[in-house]
Amino acid sequence: MNFQPLKDILVVSVEQAASAPLASCRLADAGARVIKIERDTGDFARQYDEAVKGLSTYFVWLNRGKESIRLDLKSDEGKDLFLRIVDKADVFIQNLAPGAMNRLKLNSERLRKRNETLITCDISGYGEEGEYSQMKAYDNLVQAESGLIDVTGSGDTRAKVGISIADISTGMHAYSAILEALIQRGKTGEGVSIKLSMFDSMADWMMVPWLHQEYGGAAPERTGVHHASISPYGSFKTRDEKEIMIGIQNEREWKRFCKEILNGAIAEDDDRFNRNSKRVKHRKLLNQIIQKTFIKQSLDELVEKLDEAKIAYSRLRTIHEFSKHPQLRLADLETENGTIRIADRPARFKGFESDFKPVPKLGEHDYKIKKEFT
Repeated sequence: MNFQPLKDILVVSVEQAASAPLASCRLADAGARVIKIERDTGDFARQYDEAVKGLSTYFVWLNRGKESIRLDLKSDEGKDLFLRIVDKADVFIQNLAPGAMNRLKLNSERLRKRNETLITCDISGYGEEGEYSQMKAYDNLVQAESGLIDVTGSGDTRAKVGISIADISTGMHAYSAILEALIQRGKTGEGVSIKLSMFDSMADWMMVPWLHQEYGGAAPERTGVHHASISPYGSFKTRDEKEIMIGIQNEREWKRFCKEILNGAIAEDDDRFNRNSKRVKHRKLLNQIIQKTFIKQSLDELVEKLDEAKIAYSRLRTIHEFSKHPQLRLADLETENGTIRIADRPARFKGFESDFKPVPKLGEHDYKIKKEFT
């Protein structure tokens, strides 16, 4: 049996790239019917790469379970069909370029006047007001504007986050906001307007470094794979040229770590390291001492000791190693070029199984949808 709490909910999404498609994908996973509006050439994310049996990695990840219809929203015929669909919809999502839906005279305010129970979700780069409102916004650009790149990397070298975190953050915020709006509509019977931006989504996630800057006088320094404000918390090399991550979160763990792992190389009451703030201050020296101890042992030897001492650790894995991870749960997903495997839904509901619906071909549901809404 499938878990479909959003069955009978109709979602219409004029979407592209990643943020809006992620939100509508999660709604589809929960049982909603999602109609994806595409231009004749399709969502440009379809052409990002050809790594998955000739299909785009981003597209197959974010567009399962949807129906695809090609519509020219600049034409009278396309607008008319679009409005007939939206008039029966529960949720409308869009993340086109700034002002695009206004120019088409299909903005959310107009749509909600026609359908008072409609929940609308407009996703932008920097919001609809202010000097940045008309700027194009792609993931790396928002990472830069939000300061994320400034706190990522090592030493003097900045780095972007290795996944599209601004898009993903925004998509998840949109998904949760839509669920909240559906609950609210269930109480009032009225639709809700949701506005959110990629910048605001990242600003929320950037509050720890911002608070350090605003109230502590300086943002945490870039520390590579080491934690900026907790120590020791990072990667160390082993005798067999592998890397292991450790994380000490409290003073009980620190004392066990000193006694059972460092074997007296640091006394547990050493005044330089007997509080986390001091360990962060003396991070360089502390890491050097830990590294001298770890380099004498193999990964397996360290894992055994860390397990016994109940110290948190992980192996620093490559993507290839992650692809073979024993905890990685995969599910089948049908595409136009055959079945692929993809990560199963993170949330598991007892008594229910995941069953991903296929990734649509461009315009696969043109005829079906036109017939239904004409």
